[in-house]
Amino acid sequence: MCFMERHCRLTYEFDVLHEVGVYTKGFGTFFVLMIKRFVLCQSQMLVLQCIGSNSATWFNTAVLVTCMRNFPHSRGTVVGILKGFVGLSAAIFAQVYIALLAGNSTLLLLFLAVVPTAVCLASMLLVRPVPAVGNVRDSEERRNFNYITAVCVALAGYLLVITFIEELVDMEKYIPVVLTAVMVIFLVAPLAIPIKALSNECYGISPEDTSQAGMQEPLLKGECDSQTNTQPSNPPLMIREAATENAPTKEKSVQEIATSTQPDTGALDQEEKGKKVTQQEDVVEKLNQEEDDAETLLAVGEGAVKRSKRRPRRGEDFKLRQALVKADFWLLFLTFFCGVGTGVTVINNLGQIGEAQGYYNVNIFVSLISIANFLGRLGGGSLSEHYIRSDAIPRTVWMGVAQIVLIFVHLMFASALPGTLYVGSVLLGLCYGVHFSIMVPTASELFGLKHFGMIYNSLTIANPLGSFLFSGLIAGYLYDREAAKDSGSGTLTWGLGHSVVCTGAHCFRLTFYVMACVCSLGVVLTFVLTYRIRRVYIALYRKSPNPSASDLQSSE
Repeated sequence: MCFMERHCRLTYEFDVLHEVGVYTKGFGTFFVLMIKRFVLCQSQMLVLQCIGSNSATWFNTAVLVTCMRNFPHSRGTVVGILKGFVGLSAAIFAQVYIALLAGNSTLLLLFLAVVPTAVCLASMLLVRPVPAVGNVRDSEERRNFNYITAVCVALAGYLLVITFIEELVDMEKYIPVVLTAVMVIFLVAPLAIPIKALSNECYGISPEDTSQAGMQEPLLKGECDSQTNTQPSNPPLMIREAATENAPTKEKSVQEIATSTQPDTGALDQEEKGKKVTQQEDVVEKLNQEEDDAETLLAVGEGAVKRSKRRPRRGEDFKLRQALVKADFWLLFLTFFCGVGTGVTVINNLGQIGEAQGYYNVNIFVSLISIANFLGRLGGGSLSEHYIRSDAIPRTVWMGVAQIVLIFVHLMFASALPGTLYVGSVLLGLCYGVHFSIMVPTASELFGLKHFGMIYNSLTIANPLGSFLFSGLIAGYLYDREAAKDSGSGTLTWGLGHSVVCTGAHCFRLTFYVMACVCSLGVVLTFVLTYRIRRVYIALYRKSPNPSASDLQSSE
């Protein structure tokens, strides 16, 4: 009986904590455990930690996919802003922890459980697909994104400055509160855009000259059709078929129109007559082709002809299983794996790297990498968006450039020259961030947005996989081997928990050489991928986009 009561009590406690974890991104569970209301075993803690860790992926996917569908012509900029704030969020919450929570870790867990959840509940009705309103607002959209980008850069610089100030200067208790209030002003500054749009709508002010007909899509399609007498550009199939039956043959109609409207050509030379005849033949051929297509579609609809489904081409909507059999998917996965895998290896081992080179306080390097990571994500998206619009340069070119820089960064770390850890941390953060702002829009442009959530999260597996392989296995093994050599030579040092500590530039030198080789492989794979998909970007982003099947055909 006592066993059953204890079992029921533990089951009830776990169910309560499970519900708390689901609705508070897992942090509510940790808060309840911190105040010692419940006691759980390790397996139950594992389940709750899994809920908390994966909650961020749900929010990330929902926001990212929705925003990319709402702004398909600014994918790089959108991804750069969203991914940049993911990297900057740690510094934002750290500032709140210092200024408002007075270093109380229990209150921090409560804050992380309540505030993000409340923000998500308040904004979930706003994060939804919104139909486009036409090309008239492209310039306004670009100005708005430039404004948000400027605010983001200013916020990153502000956080960097106050981080150094709080680290080096002893301040009164109220000063961090004031600094946090200024940070909040930066965070709410982008709200000026929807507020301005709402006020313009209320007062009937248009950002562009919307008096031109046909430039803006109406909210109700029937309203537009009732106010205009123009026929739609693509009438239904039955209407076209009826018009075809009541009209004379295409060849005769075109010839009659051409001869009735053609002026006296006695003064024209023979070359101009030939051009007019060629144009008339082109019109006849086009009309015949449209008639044949209409007959084919009608036959398919009646069941007389069965048309086999073709595989999607680049730029069309792929399902995950269709993308997994494409070489482009695996090339993109491997290039992303090489870049972020080597980058996260340095980030995970930054404490030991600094300690091995004689830096016992690595907080400055962590801050440099965090800020540079944000700037890399933001700048990589904006830079690729600019050049893809101006010259149709594939985004993957910039991923290859970032990996070339990473090769020199790893060699710089291996040399362990004075000051290289400072410069290398900045360059590493920039290049690491570029990979995220390039991979995401590239995947959407190659495989479409309909099933993008599944494809995107499948590609991001490269990040933890690279961390496990390069950081957990290769770097850890090589570090322990160098530490064992030190112990054999009488230079054994002990760290916290009685673990062996290796000191000297040789501790990670071989690891950095391996990382440089991996990045070299990534450069080769990146430019192979760029060569394969270059025609897709020419077809999508050239001045007169009219992509052909050969341009978008997926290579096996």
